[in-house]
This record gives sequence, structure tokens and C-alpha cells, in this order.
Amino acid sequence: MRIVTVRRISQGFFLALFLWFCLVATVGERLWQLRGWPVNWFLELDPLTGLTSLMAAGSLYAGLWWGAAVLALTLVAGRFFCGWVCPFGAMHHFVGWLGARNKPLKERVQRNAPHPAQQIKYFLLAFFLGAAASDLAARLAMGQVAAALAGALVLGLVLLATRKGQGGRAYALAVGLVLAVWVAWSLLAPSGGAWLLAGLLDPIPLVSRSVNLVLLPLADAPARVAWPGPRFYQGAGLIAAVFFATLLLNLWRPRFFCRFVCPTGALLGLLGRHALWRVGKTQARCGACMSCDASCSGAARPAGRLRPAECVLCMNCLDGCPEEAVTYATKPSLGGEAAPDLSRRRVLAGLGLGLAAPPILSLSGVLGPGWNPALIRPPGSLPESEFLRRCLRCGQCMRVCPTGVLQPAGPSFGLEGLWTPVLGMTIGTSGCQPRCIACAHVCPSAAIRPITLDEKLGKGEYAAQGPIRLGCAFLDRGRCLPWAMDRPCIVCQENCPVSPKAIFTRLAWETVLGGLKAGPSSGGELAVSGKALKPDALASGDYYLQAGAARARIVTNGAASMTLAPGPDWRAPTPGAPLSVAVRLQRPYVDPARCTGCGICQHECPVSGKRAIRVSAENATRERSHSLLLKGAGPG
Repeated sequence: MRIVTVRRISQGFFLALFLWFCLVATVGERLWQLRGWPVNWFLELDPLTGLTSLMAAGSLYAGLWWGAAVLALTLVAGRFFCGWVCPFGAMHHFVGWLGARNKPLKERVQRNAPHPAQQIKYFLLAFFLGAAASDLAARLAMGQVAAALAGALVLGLVLLATRKGQGGRAYALAVGLVLAVWVAWSLLAPSGGAWLLAGLLDPIPLVSRSVNLVLLPLADAPARVAWPGPRFYQGAGLIAAVFFATLLLNLWRPRFFCRFVCPTGALLGLLGRHALWRVGKTQARCGACMSCDASCSGAARPAGRLRPAECVLCMNCLDGCPEEAVTYATKPSLGGEAAPDLSRRRVLAGLGLGLAAPPILSLSGVLGPGWNPALIRPPGSLPESEFLRRCLRCGQCMRVCPTGVLQPAGPSFGLEGLWTPVLGMTIGTSGCQPRCIACAHVCPSAAIRPITLDEKLGKGEYAAQGPIRLGCAFLDRGRCLPWAMDRPCIVCQENCPVSPKAIFTRLAWETVLGGLKAGPSSGGELAVSGKALKPDALASGDYYLQAGAARARIVTNGAASMTLAPGPDWRAPTPGAPLSVAVRLQRPYVDPARCTGCGICQHECPVSGKRAIRVSAENATRERSHSLLLKGAGPG
């Protein structure tokens, strides 16, 4: 079997497996639902995910150790992950193949020629590593071993990326200066910590987010397999624009994202440039037919001086060489090999910008007095500073949420929060259901830590600490029907799932219609005059006819009459006696000691648009500094 055919089978298999894992990330016990499938496996394989998580958080969540195996195999076999496993790479490869079909040889050679812009991915890699290592020196000072290992990896990458043969004193001085500035900045600057920004462009989180939040909702809308109704995600247009733009650019340059943007590809290229096994020429000169350059997916230039860091092991050069002058072996290419075309200044600039990004972005106060009360995280989320160190922005929690209340954060939450999960109480089918902990058990990086149902509800061994609170509901009396418009409504109180309820009501009477006069009465029916009434307008059961201090409930009404259900103190008024209509209102109040911030009240509020009751992040369990209550406050 041809090696290219084997590669295509591998790409197709892993792409199908990835899509299957996306589909089965659905709460349920059927074969195509979440019943033990390793839905995070591709995210765990991504080495950049694990490396930046280790650097930013100082520890590595168990499943992310899979990335170490990819790194080890890359040192042996080269960028096999890019060419044989990565589902996003398979998509790019296919679209690039479509764009190159029927093109003449000369044009295909030009499209696959190395381009100076391929340095961009190394700049992005340095930026993301810098952002993850922004406060690493402070962590090293605290003696964190994992952080020390991560720092060694970063230093090794900087040395590898910026070293160009001759270095001497100038090179050592440059590296020493960068390290000194890094340590001083980390220890002395008003840092906001380290943030895991790599998920913005890291290929596996990017494709996971795009499939989960764009492609699957589109595909499932007519079939209704994954969800009983259509799914909506705020900001899906931006996610879709990034995804489809990266795919369509392959029509201009094959595997555009892999060549110019992919930070994971940059990492694997730097590690695999001296791999034990590599593609290379078996002779210094060949017939120069250029068929290998015309079919090269990574712009590695196999016809000339090979660029091992750019080779994605597509094996097209082996398969298409008419002279069999290209092989995959444990010896360098006899045609010569070229180091990555890196600019030391650009790489160090990317690292410096990454180191500075968290402190600069934190000047907005996102982790301090400027925190956003609309930023409501899922149950089990770590405190915000730790959450930003771990969240991959992969969309897994949003995908598995059965009500669709979890949404990707938009640009209004800043670069540090873009595409991280927030609760959008009005867009799903409900709020955060009290008995659901799916998101906590599907998060691949423990930004949302695994919790039990007892912990979320505050039962059993967690009874003393109480339920997990996501925030607290606040009533907007200017929009609430009973408060602002004297209209009866107790929807929020009825739907509050907490027991005893966190929303309670207090009775109030408001006169809504005066100037009426009593007429003749017969049984329970009373004629009225003074104003024409709209038939049945007062028949909801909340309206009462007042005669002095006595009231009788209005059962129904005509234009000049009312049918009453009199109370024990009611006496039929004498003809001509003044009357008025009062409405019985149950005005809601929120008990912050009992409210968990689930958002069901906000979702069900009949005031469309801006709801009359809205959940805010105040009083969330994960941020003690945002508590509304003194210790021990509340009715208990």
C-alpha cells in the first residue's frame, strides 16, 4: 500500500474519531451519548495545551500528560501529529488539495515555496509561552518544582529558536538580559498573574470550539439528535469567521494555518527539526523535476535544502518522486538541511510581549476592583485568577451543558476572557439546573474542577458549607411587573428551585381604578357606573372591589357590572356608594443567604429583553471577596 494512502487513512480515521467525540459529548446513556467516551483525548494529546497549562498553573491536570508522549514521539519521528493525527490539519490538508487540483506544476511549486511570513507562528508560540510564564519567576521563588520544569522548557525553546550557529558572547548576553528582565518583571511588576491565552489559536481547542459551537448546532438543527431544540451561542459569528477563514485561506496557500499561524506546529517543528527519523534526499543532486516541491504540504522544500521544522510528514515527496530520490530514514538529507528562518528579535519580542500581556491587561482591574459582575462562571469554577491559568477555551463545557446556558464570552469581557465559559441566563432553555454537574466532569484542564452533586447542593458532608453559589439574583424594581406596573406576577418565585425558596413575596394592595359608584345588586352580581369597563379585564382573580375597608374578589366583569366572590366582612354597598378597584400584588424579594445564582428566575421572567430579575456574580462561592453577607448572616 502506498505511504500516502496510509497517511490519508490515518487522517480520515482520526478526523472521524474527533467528530464522533464531539457528537457523543451529550448528556445521556445511549451509545452516541456521554457514557465513558474519552471526549477530551485530542485536547489532552495537544502538547502546547499541556505545556502552557503547566507553566501557567504550576501543575498539570492528569489527562494532559498525553502531550508528553506526543513530544517524545516528535523527537523520534518528526511532526507526525500534524500530518497524521491532527483533525484540524486533516481539514486544512483536504481544502488545500481541492485548491491545488488541476493547477499547473509551476504554479503549485510557487504556492508551496517557503515564505518569510512562516515566522509568524514562532512569534505566536513565543507570545503564548510568555503569557503562560508571566509570573513564573515568582513561582520559582516559592519553590514550585513543576514551575521550575516548565521554566526549563521555555528557556530551552528560547535557546533553540533564537540560536543561529555562531553566538558567542553577544548571544549569551542577549539571553542573560532577557532572563534578568523576565525575573525582575515577574517579581516586581504589578502582575495579574499568568494567563492561558494559547487556546485562542491552539489548533485543537480552536477546532473543538468551532465544531461544538458552530458546526454541530448547524448540523443538528434539522435532525434534533443531540438536542431537543435548536442551540444558540452568543458570538458564534466570530468563532465561525475565524474557523472558515482559516479553511478558505488554504485555497491560496495549502495548509495556510499550519504554515503561518499554528503555534503547536511551531513547537513541534522546533522539537522535530533534529528528529531521529526524517524525510530527506538520498542523493545530493537529482533531475530537478520539482514534483516533490509541487506536492509538499508544509513548504519544506524537499527539492533543495530541506526545512525539517516545516515538514509535516505528508509523504507526498516520497510517493511522487519518479527517481525515488526521497526517503524517510535516520540520516540527514543529502541535499542539505536548513534551520528555521527565524528572526531572533521577533521571537524575543513575542516572548517579551507575552510576558507583559497579563500585567498590562490586568491594569483594567479585572481581578480586582474592576471585576465584571456579569462574568458568572459554571459551578465548580476556580477563582478567576486560577481559572484564567487553566481554561483552554475549547467549548467542551458549553457543548455538554444540557440547557445551553453556558455561553462563550465575547470581546466585552476582554482578551483574557474571550471564548471562556460564562452563564448567559436568557439564551438557553433554562438556567443552571441544580442537579446537573456535567460541565465539571468534562473540563479537560480542571478550570472547572470535578464536583459531586452533594457538594453542589450542599448536602451530606457539605451541609455545613452550604450549596455552591454562582452569584445572586437582584430585582430591578423599575422593570418588575408588580413593582413598576402594578401587574400581578410571581413567576420568579414560582420557578425558584431552592428549598426553602430564595425568592419570597410580601403582600401589597394598590388602587388601580377609582371613580366607580355602586348600583343595584342581585346575588353575587353588582351593577357599577361612573366608568365603562373592558369586559373580563378584571377577571384574573387578583383584582378586588373595595367599598371602604371591605373587599370582594372580582370573578368576572362586564362593561357595567361585576360578579363578586365576597369575603366574610363584605356587605353589599348601597346604591350610589363610592367604589374602587384594588389589585392584590405579591411583590418579590431575594434572600441572598439562600440564592444560589442558578438563573432560572431570570430565564423565566416574562419581561422580555432585559429581565426584571437578573443574576450577578456577587456572592459567588468561588470568590470570597465578593460575598454580600457577613459570616453567619441570614435567616439560616
